Amino acid sequence: MRRDWAALVDRAIPYLLVGVVAIGSLIAVWAPLRNAEGFRFARPWVLLLLGGVGLAGWALLGLDRQRSGTFTFSRGDELEQARRGILDRLIALPRALRLSAVGLCVFALARPQTTSPDKDVEVEGIDIVIALDLSNSMEETDVVPNRIEAAKQVIDDFVKRRRNDRIGLVVFGREAFTHCPLTLDYSALRQMISELHLGVLDGRGTAIGNALGLALNRLRRSDAQSKVIILLTDGDNNSGNISPLQAARFAQALAVKVFTILVGQNEDTAPTDRPGAIIRVPHRRYPVNPKLLEQIATMTGGTPYLATDRPALEQRFHQILEELDKSKLRDTGTVYAEVFPRFLWPALVLVLLEAGLSLTRFRKFP
Repeated sequence: MRRDWAALVDRAIPYLLVGVVAIGSLIAVWAPLRNAEGFRFARPWVLLLLGGVGLAGWALLGLDRQRSGTFTFSRGDELEQARRGILDRLIALPRALRLSAVGLCVFALARPQTTSPDKDVEVEGIDIVIALDLSNSMEETDVVPNRIEAAKQVIDDFVKRRRNDRIGLVVFGREAFTHCPLTLDYSALRQMISELHLGVLDGRGTAIGNALGLALNRLRRSDAQSKVIILLTDGDNNSGNISPLQAARFAQALAVKVFTILVGQNEDTAPTDRPGAIIRVPHRRYPVNPKLLEQIATMTGGTPYLATDRPALEQRFHQILEELDKSKLRDTGTVYAEVFPRFLWPALVLVLLEAGLSLTRFRKFP
């Protein structure tokens, strides 16, 4: 009876070794993950391979037993009476290490991931297109040094203050053109703004409707929650083939706010470089239509502004910054973190340990 029990133990030891090593490896892997809020396998069907690993282990261990049973001894009775040592009972340890390493690789292939809800992750950002008037009237000096240079400097400062907003630039005169598509490359955008000057397009007209239509086309495919157009002009719409009010209705349908800035003054006065000093200068009058700009802004949910000098222009842009609705881009889903390396590293350690043991007394001979 004792002999039968010992034989049963001897047959069970290889499987117990595989189980102990595998469970120990999983515990070592799982311990660092215990603080994770959730856990999942991205490819759980890969875990079916564990069944094949188990069958392969059972077959290999069975083959080892068969090979060990093929040896014959002239003094078999004395061999049976000899007690097996610990190392003899652990002869299957390298095989157990190898099978456990393969099992850990299967877990890694299943792409284990820790899961946690997204907390307090918020990105502020909107899509903004600035429509800048480059008609000939922008050369007037009632805004120091002149309207176009003051507008360029204020827009440059506006861009410099942004962080997560995509900004594009449309320029217009008699026609409208995209000078810069929506971008987060503020340095490139500022360089393009600095290179602007009157004469790069036909400035003998002011196509406000076309400028709004082109800006809307840039925002049409935007997935931002807030989309804004800042229209800076000093005149009335007198060119182009799109009505400004029609473009405003399109903006209303696309939920795009339009902030309008009418730059310059209608009186025959202009500021000097000295604060508070006013001189009268004979400058050419250009037609303006502040009521049109007010209608455009009101229809789209924006705000109309009037900037008669450089400080007023700067203040208007700051007011727009304060009014802009930030797009709160929140990831309401789940954050997944890949943790498969935690399974691969122990597998590598087990393979190296198995290779080391195979060079010692555990080495197998054919």
